[in-house]
Amino acid sequence: EVQLQASGGGLVKAGGSLRLSCAASGFTFRDYSIGWFRQAPGKEREGVSCITSVDGITYYADSVKGRFTISSDNAKNTVYLQMNSLKPEDTAVYYCAAGPAKALLRDWAYESWGQGTLVTVSS
Repeated sequence: EVQLQASGGGLVKAGGSLRLSCAASGFTFRDYSIGWFRQAPGKEREGVSCITSVDGITYYADSVKGRFTISSDNAKNTVYLQMNSLKPEDTAVYYCAAGPAKALLRDWAYESWGQGTLVTVSS
Protein backbone atom coordinates (compact mmCIF):
# COMPACT_ATOMS: atom_id res chain seq x y z
CA GLU A 1 0.00 0.00 0.00
CA VAL A 2 1.38 3.39 -1.02
CA GLN A 3 1.54 5.86 1.83
CA LEU A 4 2.26 9.56 1.51
CA GLN A 5 3.02 12.07 4.23
CA ALA A 6 3.00 15.76 3.37
CA SER A 7 4.58 18.35 5.60
CA GLY A 8 6.10 21.81 5.60
CA GLY A 9 3.09 24.07 5.42
CA GLY A 10 2.77 27.19 7.50
CA LEU A 11 2.12 30.90 7.57
CA VAL A 12 4.32 33.14 5.45
CA LYS A 13 4.16 36.71 4.19
CA ALA A 14 3.69 37.50 0.53
CA GLY A 15 6.99 37.24 -1.26
CA GLY A 16 8.27 34.63 1.14
CA SER A 17 9.17 30.99 0.62
CA LEU A 18 8.22 27.59 1.94
CA ARG A 19 9.35 24.08 1.12
CA LEU A 20 6.86 21.25 1.24
CA SER A 21 7.94 17.65 1.62
CA CYS A 22 6.16 14.47 0.61
CA ALA A 23 7.56 11.28 2.11
CA ALA A 24 6.43 8.26 0.12
CA SER A 25 6.57 4.56 0.83
CA GLY A 26 5.05 1.27 -0.24
CA PHE A 27 5.61 1.46 -3.99
CA THR A 28 5.55 -1.89 -5.73
CA PHE A 29 6.13 -0.47 -9.18
CA ARG A 30 9.05 1.50 -10.52
CA ASP A 31 7.53 4.07 -12.83
CA TYR A 32 5.15 6.56 -11.25
CA SER A 33 4.45 10.23 -10.71
CA ILE A 34 4.25 12.20 -7.52
CA GLY A 35 2.04 15.23 -7.84
CA TRP A 36 1.27 18.24 -5.72
CA PHE A 37 -2.27 19.56 -5.71
CA ARG A 38 -3.93 22.32 -3.77
CA GLN A 39 -7.41 23.30 -2.77
CA ALA A 40 -8.36 26.73 -1.56
CA PRO A 41 -11.58 27.33 0.40
CA GLY A 42 -14.55 27.33 -1.94
CA LYS A 43 -12.48 26.35 -4.95
CA GLU A 44 -11.86 23.16 -6.85
CA ARG A 45 -8.70 21.18 -6.40
CA GLU A 46 -5.92 22.36 -8.69
CA GLY A 47 -2.87 20.54 -9.99
CA VAL A 48 0.31 22.41 -9.06
CA SER A 49 3.26 20.29 -10.14
CA CYS A 50 4.36 16.71 -10.64
CA ILE A 51 7.52 14.73 -11.24
CA THR A 52 8.07 11.28 -12.74
CA SER A 53 10.09 8.75 -10.79
CA VAL A 54 12.25 7.32 -13.57
CA ASP A 55 13.06 10.27 -15.81
CA GLY A 56 12.49 13.11 -13.36
CA ILE A 57 10.31 14.92 -15.89
CA THR A 58 8.47 17.82 -14.29
CA TYR A 59 5.26 19.63 -15.04
CA TYR A 60 3.92 22.88 -13.61
CA ALA A 61 0.65 24.72 -13.64
CA ASP A 62 0.94 28.06 -15.40
CA SER A 63 0.06 29.83 -12.16
CA VAL A 64 3.24 28.62 -10.45
CA LYS A 65 5.76 28.43 -13.28
CA GLY A 66 8.92 30.30 -12.45
CA ARG A 67 8.07 30.40 -8.74
CA PHE A 68 7.73 26.77 -7.67
CA THR A 69 10.25 23.98 -8.19
CA ILE A 70 9.57 20.29 -7.69
CA SER A 71 12.40 17.88 -6.99
CA SER A 72 12.94 14.41 -5.65
CA ASP A 73 15.44 12.65 -3.44
CA ASN A 74 15.10 9.00 -4.37
CA ALA A 75 17.38 7.88 -1.56
CA LYS A 76 14.96 9.40 0.92
CA ASN A 77 11.83 8.58 -1.10
CA THR A 78 10.84 12.20 -0.71
CA VAL A 79 9.55 14.76 -3.15
CA TYR A 80 9.91 18.45 -2.42
CA LEU A 81 8.03 21.50 -3.60
CA GLN A 82 10.05 24.66 -3.19
CA MET A 83 7.69 27.60 -3.29
CA ASN A 84 9.17 31.06 -3.77
CA SER A 85 7.64 34.48 -4.31
CA LEU A 86 4.48 33.30 -2.62
CA LYS A 87 1.28 35.21 -3.22
CA PRO A 88 -1.91 35.36 -1.14
CA GLU A 89 -3.64 33.41 -3.90
CA ASP A 90 -1.31 30.49 -3.19
CA THR A 91 -3.12 30.02 0.12
CA ALA A 92 -4.58 26.52 0.14
CA VAL A 93 -4.29 23.05 1.57
CA TYR A 94 -1.58 21.29 -0.39
CA TYR A 95 -1.74 17.55 -1.02
CA CYS A 96 0.72 15.14 -2.52
CA ALA A 97 -0.45 12.14 -4.47
CA ALA A 98 0.96 9.15 -6.33
CA GLY A 99 -0.19 7.85 -9.68
CA PRO A 100 0.91 6.43 -13.02
CA ALA A 101 3.86 8.05 -14.75
CA LYS A 102 1.58 9.65 -17.34
CA ALA A 103 -0.84 11.13 -14.81
CA LEU A 104 0.49 14.65 -15.40
CA LEU A 105 -1.65 17.13 -13.42
CA ARG A 106 -4.91 15.22 -13.80
CA ASP A 107 -6.03 14.63 -10.24
CA TRP A 108 -8.46 11.88 -11.27
CA ALA A 109 -5.49 9.80 -12.45
CA TYR A 110 -3.85 9.72 -9.03
CA GLU A 111 -4.62 6.72 -6.86
CA SER A 112 -3.02 7.44 -3.50
CA TRP A 113 -3.27 10.65 -1.54
CA GLY A 114 -1.58 11.96 1.54
CA GLN A 115 -3.13 14.22 4.12
CA GLY A 116 -2.92 17.90 3.34
CA THR A 117 -0.66 20.57 4.72
CA LEU A 118 -1.96 24.10 5.02
CA VAL A 119 -0.13 26.97 3.39
CA THR A 120 -1.29 30.46 4.32
CA VAL A 121 0.19 33.50 2.60
CA SER A 122 -0.60 36.83 4.19
CA SER A 123 -0.59 40.10 2.26
